[in-house]
Amino acid sequence: MREAVADGLKVKAAGTGHSFTAAAATDGVLIRPDRLTGILALDRAAGTVTVAAGTPLRALNAALARAGLSLTNMGDIMAQTVAGAVSTGTHGTGRASASIAAQITALELVTADGSLLRCSREENPDVFAAARVGLGALGVLTSVTFAVEPVFLLTAREEPMGLDRVLAEFEEHVAGNEHFEFYWFPHTSNCNTKRNNRSAGPAAPPGLLRGWLDDEVLSNGAFKVACSVGRAAPAAIPAIARVSSRALSARTYTDIPYKVFTSPRRVRFVEMEYAVPREAAPAALREVKAAVDRSPLRVSFPVEVRTAPADDIALSTASGRDSAYIAVHLYRGTPHQAYFGAVERIMVAHGGRPHWGKLHSRDAEYLAGVYPRFGEFTAVRDRLDPDRVFGNDYLRRVLGG
Repeated sequence: MREAVADGLKVKAAGTGHSFTAAAATDGVLIRPDRLTGILALDRAAGTVTVAAGTPLRALNAALARAGLSLTNMGDIMAQTVAGAVSTGTHGTGRASASIAAQITALELVTADGSLLRCSREENPDVFAAARVGLGALGVLTSVTFAVEPVFLLTAREEPMGLDRVLAEFEEHVAGNEHFEFYWFPHTSNCNTKRNNRSAGPAAPPGLLRGWLDDEVLSNGAFKVACSVGRAAPAAIPAIARVSSRALSARTYTDIPYKVFTSPRRVRFVEMEYAVPREAAPAALREVKAAVDRSPLRVSFPVEVRTAPADDIALSTASGRDSAYIAVHLYRGTPHQAYFGAVERIMVAHGGRPHWGKLHSRDAEYLAGVYPRFGEFTAVRDRLDPDRVFGNDYLRRVLGG
């Protein structure tokens, strides 16, 4: 950091490149965290683990499981580094348990002047309130301390359900399950729901054959073929969607958390996701369906809906409000602007907050209006990085000059 600043260069830290935005792009020095990995400290009495910021979530989850521990909640993909996941606000779904960043109890970062800064609720609390979802704008994360708990079992219940029923019972499903999410298949009225709840056991993971058929053959292999056909012949997409939405049958299984929360995603796509007030989710999704139905759009990917409780992180998409996430995807190589633009207009009308690592067109003027603590974050940034050593075009757009 000191050498880069002395040479007048910008600095960005990159993770695994999972984000769809240019949040880590730079024409200066790019820091790769590949060798900044591993568990640094494990405090069972305090219920915390400190991990180097370049550690992939996959490695963290496996190491915690070997130690008989687990994060309380996590997203559905674990290819990201710890730093990349928390900096962009990666989340799963939960009634009372929030994003990965909300499970942080302390962190350490190298600031623009090359000094090492530790922060927590007790130490530099203003930085802590901002840096848990810091967008790479405040410094280079070097370590993160998470709250963990003894490993537990989750029972997953996956079940097809009609869209009208899901939306009519949305609050009931969210309130009645520790973790609820669903996927709606455009051009149909079909959904696949997933409810995860803690279980006394015993563990009953999917059988090898059933797991392979559902997760690899259907959710990845056959789905990739369907997407490829749909990209070549868009008129076939509604028929393909009707078949795809009925291909996965109900199943129930019980396993340790990361094996239930996460799943392999081998079909490449582009994605946009917005967080809206939780109570607005059914109306917003009905508007998305109406927009697709009345347009010539052909959408081959299901729409994913998840929830999170309010948290106290300045730029968390759930900052200060119970939230629902509506994520739209398209197969890689498919023009996305018309579909994403139509969905984005609906989300903006509901005061939506875009995921920091996924495609969107919002700027600082808009974001300052939907984040009550936006000014708090930019004030910390002005203090830690007045010369914008960590700046780039993306941060200039979403945070201002």
